[in-house]
Formats: sequence, C-alpha cells, structure tokens
Amino acid sequence: MNKTILSFVLIAGLVSCGGGSTEGKSETTGQNASINVVVQPNASNPDYEKGLALVGKYQCIACHKVDETLTGPSYREVANKYAGAGEAKISELAKKVIAGGSGVWGELPMTPHPNVSEDDAKAMVKYMFLLKK
Repeated sequence: MNKTILSFVLIAGLVSCGGGSTEGKSETTGQNASINVVVQPNASNPDYEKGLALVGKYQCIACHKVDETLTGPSYREVANKYAGAGEAKISELAKKVIAGGSGVWGELPMTPHPNVSEDDAKAMVKYMFLLKK
C-alpha cells in the first residue's frame, strides 16, 4: 500500500513539476491519447527521489515550480544561485524552509513550515540543488 502511495506521489510530482518543457514529451489526440511522463536525469539519485516525494508531501509546488516563478522562486533559480554550496548552505536553507524568511527573492515572505523536520527540509534542499542547469 505504501509503495502505491509513494508511486502516485512521485508520478504526480513529476507531472506537476515538469515546468512546461515539451522536451521528451509526446502528444497524441483522439480516443487513444496518452501522457508520457518525462523522467529527470537525476531520477535514480536517492536524494532526488526523497526530495521529490517530500515537496509533494508538503505541497511546496503550490508556490514553487522547477522552471517557473510563482509565489516563490523556481527550484532551478535557487539551485543556480547556490551552485556549489556545501552542507553549511544546505543547513541554512533548510532552517529557512522551517522558519520562513524574506528579502532574498523579493518582499513577499516565505511562509514558515514548522511541521517540516530538519532532515526533511535538508532532503528538499538537496533535491533542489540537483536541478541546477
């Protein structure tokens, strides 16, 4: 049962975090229309899989997308800004996920997420860092 739920969350995350790119997708019309999910290059990385599941679990995709700025910056913008950052930056950003913050990406503050554990927040930051282009 847990594997089914995890699979659903992963597929839903991949579909919703697609960022609008058409690369690797095919379109069909008519009665036999199908949807092809694009698998990200890091999909076999455990940090990627765990982080993707967690951004779905905590509904981060309501404010963030992979390649599109919504209420907050895109994951790729964050990854590119902190490219090459080490564990200290991962810890700092994880604390910001939990406590919230403002000023780095504009005036609109990020809502605090006190229900997110530090380990989960770190896993989500590591996932974002894997999205660097």
